[in-house]
Amino acid sequence: MSAYQWKSFYEDEDRPEKPRRYGVTEMRGPNYTILSQNVLQEILESMGQFVDGLKFSGGSDSLMPKQFIKEITDMAHRHDVYVSTGDWAEHLLRKGPSSFKQYLEECKNLGFDTIELNVGTLKVPEDALLRFVRMIKSGGLKAKPQFAIKFDESDIPSFGDRAFGAYVAPVPRTFETVEDVDLLIRRAERCLEAGADMIMIDADDVCKHADSLRADIVAKIIGRLGLERTMFEVSNPKASEWFIKCYGPRVNLFVDHSQVMDLECLRGRSLGENHMSVLGPSYFLF
Repeated sequence: MSAYQWKSFYEDEDRPEKPRRYGVTEMRGPNYTILSQNVLQEILESMGQFVDGLKFSGGSDSLMPKQFIKEITDMAHRHDVYVSTGDWAEHLLRKGPSSFKQYLEECKNLGFDTIELNVGTLKVPEDALLRFVRMIKSGGLKAKPQFAIKFDESDIPSFGDRAFGAYVAPVPRTFETVEDVDLLIRRAERCLEAGADMIMIDADDVCKHADSLRADIVAKIIGRLGLERTMFEVSNPKASEWFIKCYGPRVNLFVDHSQVMDLECLRGRSLGENHMSVLGPSYFLF
């Protein structure tokens, strides 16, 4: 290997070559700004070996022509990058159960590999969520439920186990949110048992800002679900640095496209702990 190429992906390095089961970097695609094919192509050609997944965030793919989406997914696949949907499946449930199946078929035809389900936005019973996970898997796609640490107070189960089929009095919806990491973990475990491939943890209230990062919650989630089956949404480089320092390069992170190289520098042992970036922020001013 050339001395100029500091990344090797040998077994004794931070993690292996793609496809990876751990140390996954998922990159945010078009959302708040337009990310053109040319910009995406430049990112994948220069940093494709560091990117494992591409996510269309916020339902941005619903505003794009199908031919454009197919060109993006084909480009990603040429660089061994999987493509994931963002928050959009929940909008189809209002059209009836059959619309979700049609959505899965269309996603597969467009080249998507992973379907993300925002559990907080779906607001469906747990059994219905598990059926969606099984439908995704039976359709030949990967399922990735997304959980937040806060739940609507009316979603918190009452004390005591109830027999299956027992009558449960309906609880009025509230606007009060309650933090419940145990409920998050229990529902995530059931999703994994149903076939989910990865659990996405929402950045809000957990790891959005490094100075207020909930280390206790992160430790409990990783301890129960495992490092390989959880992915954390990271909103800034300092939070990424915290994750790498605490859990090493094998932690799975979802970052903005502007943070991919900085994250890879943090993962690589050969740069040292204080070398956060070899390019500087000006490189990402697209």
